[in-house]
Amino acid sequence: MGVDREAEFHVLAVDDSLIDRKLIERLLRTSSYQVTTVDSGSKALELLGLGEEPGLSSPASPDKNEIEVNLIITDYCMPGMTGYDLLKRIKGSSSLKGIPVVIMSSENVPSRINR
Repeated sequence: MGVDREAEFHVLAVDDSLIDRKLIERLLRTSSYQVTTVDSGSKALELLGLGEEPGLSSPASPDKNEIEVNLIITDYCMPGMTGYDLLKRIKGSSSLKGIPVVIMSSENVPSRINR
């Protein structure tokens, strides 16, 4: 038979909390998703083939994904780069802007939720 389509679905989970990353990974693997986890927005951008600063993609292959992902789940509140900053960088990339991004937060901040 063919390869299970769900097994091909790749999720990138971004959270500075090891416990939260492990929980997300376990929940998604239960659904047979491939999961890659990183602890910061800058590491996520590096993994996706974007430089740490805007415009620092590899000159040979601008906006070239290092890995192929179907969904990005990120915490909002992380040191260095928030999940919203990560979202803006991804949506500003020609090759990554089509990837859905889910931002999680344990804080009930209406302005953040509306954004």
